[in-house]
Amino acid sequence: MGDFHVRGFKASVMEAGIKKRGGLDLALIFSEREASAAGVFTGNKVKAAPVLVSQENIKRGKARAIIANSGNANACTGDAGLQSARYTVEAVAKELGISTGEVLVASTGVIGAPLNTDVIGKALPELVKGLSAEAVPRVVEAIMTTDSFPKLSLFEGKAGGKSYKVVGMAKGAGMIMPDMATMLCFIITDIAVDPIRLNEALVWGVERTFNRISVDGDMSTNDTVFVLANGAAGNGSLSPEEFQGFKTGLAKVMDDLSTMIVRDGEGATKLIRLVIKGAATPADALTAARTIANSALVKTAFYGSDPNWGRIMAALGRSGIRMREEGVTIWVDDVKIVEKGMGRGAEPEAKAAARMKGKEFSVTVELHEGEFEDHITTCDLTHEYVTINADYRT
Repeated sequence: MGDFHVRGFKASVMEAGIKKRGGLDLALIFSEREASAAGVFTGNKVKAAPVLVSQENIKRGKARAIIANSGNANACTGDAGLQSARYTVEAVAKELGISTGEVLVASTGVIGAPLNTDVIGKALPELVKGLSAEAVPRVVEAIMTTDSFPKLSLFEGKAGGKSYKVVGMAKGAGMIMPDMATMLCFIITDIAVDPIRLNEALVWGVERTFNRISVDGDMSTNDTVFVLANGAAGNGSLSPEEFQGFKTGLAKVMDDLSTMIVRDGEGATKLIRLVIKGAATPADALTAARTIANSALVKTAFYGSDPNWGRIMAALGRSGIRMREEGVTIWVDDVKIVEKGMGRGAEPEAKAAARMKGKEFSVTVELHEGEFEDHITTCDLTHEYVTINADYRT
């Protein structure tokens, strides 16, 4: 599994009483020294209070703590919600003896319910007292909602002759859609890197990983990715090659986590990599991929192991991209089921259906309109997804 302890970082988790059904619901990550900080947030116009507060605090490019709760999203809660988020930040700062601007906050859970800050305030002394290096991998347990397993990833690299680690943890299984999803992701590293380059590496990686997944096409109000780099590795300034190595390692961690999120899609039984080739523009490639990946009809066909390519053609046709029906070729893995916009018959479809019975497969669509390509990692849509989301608040 790997050693998820990172020099200079401690964490603590506890059951504060925020979740109706009990269980761990409050987590704290703390850097013993000032850390470079960067964040990426939801593209949704409805932004939760913790997102608004953290967006403000992270402008400095420095932070030392992340406080996160599950069981309540503190979204669509008006001024009271903002006050709750600010209270949490202030209380954590006071308990740790740091400034309020050094604390980032994140929440996940039910939208529209007031957050009980009393229970958080009461829990904080014990939470801070419990800080330890050993608890870092347990943070993920306290931010899970409908997740069925914890999501952790580790990268180890070298810079300036010093070894460093990048450890990432994430939660997310539903309300997942590119432009950040109902997803919290916290990444800590002991590499020394300035805030501007850290932000550049984070944005570069997010675009290639978290913004290329979809479980159900719903974009959350709380999506947040934080990365803290505290420099405890003592590597000095990064050469261009070392920075590229860090960027690649950071992206690898986010790719691992984003793939786990899709694999854990609510009720999902299959992981599908959807690739668009030969698009007229980069935007067309991404639009085509998203339209197909988010089609309920396509996703239910995936669940039924049915190579129903007509649904893919219909999604392409309504996506608004430049395309010609007779230009489309479709594969399931390496089985070609459509050529020049027409099906290739029962035999290839039977082979494709056999591939689709597996837990992972790819669907590739060649448009023959240009040279651009893109992809989305998605999952199937099952009866279980409806069950989970019909009962979520009760």
